[in-house]
Amino acid sequence: MPQYKVAIVGAGPAGYFAALALNNLQSEELQFSIDMIERLPTPWGLVRSGVAPDHPKIKTVAKVFEKVANEQNFRLFANVELGSDLTIEQLKEMYDAVVIATGSALGKRLGIPGEDLPGSMSAAAFVPWYNSHPDFKDEEIDLSCESAVVIGAGNVAMDVARMLALEPSELDPTDTADHAIDALKRSAIRDVVISARRGPEHAAFTSPELRELPKLEHTNVLMAKSDIEAAIVRAGAEIEKDTKSNLDAMLLISEKEATSHARTMKFQFLATPIEIKGSGRVEEVIFQKTGSDEKFSIKCGLVITAIGYEAASIPGIPYERGKVVNNEGRVGENMYVVGWAKRGPSGVIGTNKSDAADVMKLLVEDLKAPKSSGDITDVITHNRVVTQQHWQAINAAEVAAGEPLGKPRRKFVDHQELLNSAGVQQFFTSN
Repeated sequence: MPQYKVAIVGAGPAGYFAALALNNLQSEELQFSIDMIERLPTPWGLVRSGVAPDHPKIKTVAKVFEKVANEQNFRLFANVELGSDLTIEQLKEMYDAVVIATGSALGKRLGIPGEDLPGSMSAAAFVPWYNSHPDFKDEEIDLSCESAVVIGAGNVAMDVARMLALEPSELDPTDTADHAIDALKRSAIRDVVISARRGPEHAAFTSPELRELPKLEHTNVLMAKSDIEAAIVRAGAEIEKDTKSNLDAMLLISEKEATSHARTMKFQFLATPIEIKGSGRVEEVIFQKTGSDEKFSIKCGLVITAIGYEAASIPGIPYERGKVVNNEGRVGENMYVVGWAKRGPSGVIGTNKSDAADVMKLLVEDLKAPKSSGDITDVITHNRVVTQQHWQAINAAEVAAGEPLGKPRRKFVDHQELLNSAGVQQFFTSN
């Protein structure tokens, strides 16, 4: 029977769902061997370093990933970087198909004056900082101010605002990075504003996320009822189901009586940021009321933008507008793309499942005679590869370290610590 070799670059949800789709397409006449390549020493992508630590239910999708990884036809090659350890050209030569599943890790910019002032940063740095991403463990984030502004109208913006506004002791039973919990416990921030350019009817929040907000025990969540009522009118009678669910959830928030909590998380709509001002660091944000000439400002010491993501480029792969150039997932001869790298940062984690399934059907349609041109192990010459067995050792060590603390795990944040716990002793020093 024909055995086809497929390389999947990126060990996040899109990559695992692509592997799952390939396994589902197997038959007696069609078999796949799957090699997954990941730059970091750990897999799971944004499930590990993007999902808010106080939302553990979302992370249960990792059970699907582990089921895929335990199949006989699957190999993990983590701590392997394209460009330095091997090239796209080498992959294309060795494999019958190469699937790009690298996601979108770069934060989009506002493009306004003052954006580069100290105290202004992207959620693309803040989120992995509190989620133990090794590349962001040393990120310097000044939380000594009383007020922060989060710019964006999606779940990432909400996560960021919630992490800043909640009582930090609520994070003790989570897998939030130790350094982040320590910093948040020292934080002086008590007021957080989420600012959206458009009205509530256009916000990209999801209703389950909104419904969780009133449950915060030590934080006032504030929305102006007039904003929500006006949005309901603008949405009209032919309102989409998701929009209606969102507005219903927002209306409940707006009607909730304020408490005496010292911490507030306030939503602001129809406000376009036009400038970030400050002498040496952020001191205020200037807004223009969307659709008018009216301007106003908010004093703050921290601005975090959460307005979308772009894919980081890989040599040998065409990019345009923050995505891999593709035609329904086809990139070129024996090369494909799935997930955010394909369509941009849209949808929830589960969206990647159907997306990957559709692209893998195209991959199968395009298959030719199987190749027999060597193995990836012939190309990777260093001994720092993290295999599935190594990752299971890391996983077990993190879970064991978290257990006495009442946490689901204590995530290791240092490259070397991760590799030591995996039993991979030698490591490069460039990081």
